[in-house]
Amino acid sequence: MEMLEEHRCFEGWQQRWRHDSAVLNCTMTFSIFLPPQYSATPPPVLYWLSGLTCNDENFTTKAGAQRVAAELGIVLVMPDTSPRGDDVADADSYDLGKGAGFYLNATEQPWAAHYRMYDYLRDELPTLIQSQFKVSDRCAISGHSMGGHGALIMALKNPGRYTSVSAFAPIVNPMQVPWGQKAFRAYLGDDAQQWRKWDSCALMLESNETDAIPTLIDQGDNDQFLADQLQPARLAEVARQKTWPLTLRIQSGYDHSYFFIAAFIEDHLRFHAQHLLK
Repeated sequence: MEMLEEHRCFEGWQQRWRHDSAVLNCTMTFSIFLPPQYSATPPPVLYWLSGLTCNDENFTTKAGAQRVAAELGIVLVMPDTSPRGDDVADADSYDLGKGAGFYLNATEQPWAAHYRMYDYLRDELPTLIQSQFKVSDRCAISGHSMGGHGALIMALKNPGRYTSVSAFAPIVNPMQVPWGQKAFRAYLGDDAQQWRKWDSCALMLESNETDAIPTLIDQGDNDQFLADQLQPARLAEVARQKTWPLTLRIQSGYDHSYFFIAAFIEDHLRFHAQHLLK
């Protein structure tokens, strides 16, 4: 691992690291915030997954999460949104390829060689964080838009791994919306049964009652993608059927931007702290 940046921040440290990923077959970067209490009792970790066109720096520089994370004693880990490098397949559009990994394991060419973000987030990155930083094994996960989709499927596919999950304006039913259909067809092929393995609504519908964890979703009602790409009410209805503890909050006037995230990130951090710090 190689440190690329380090900045003092709210008495903690904001760092950016580069490492070679065996899972993704490329060099990856991630950002991490270490709170002031880091040198004492190993703190818990909140993983943040960003959305389309983003990398590991968007949340770090725009969300304003470090102040509250420092107060609560929570480590923030921000991975990239896709594999990177000259040898990694890409597309001309913003919603496929680099910056648009969709947090799944691709099975179709030319994507399969590198686009295995799910395995990276489930196995390789947490193992790296555990080995290189003094952190607790307690963790939670959150994300925005495509990253909200990623956070939800990570939690749904790994019962017992996370204490809680939250999302801002997540893609909850990618099988049924243009962003998801385009990505799934490219990365997974045309078999819709394979798509179900990466769709939050389908995963929650098939979940066991004992798998349920506290879930918080914030959605702005002025989000330009709400009607055609996001539709969080679909997941809320599945949660109602399954008695899954999901809170969906519709925030008046807010859009899809990081101004929306910055307005409510403190709520999400305190929500996760209730479960991480038990």
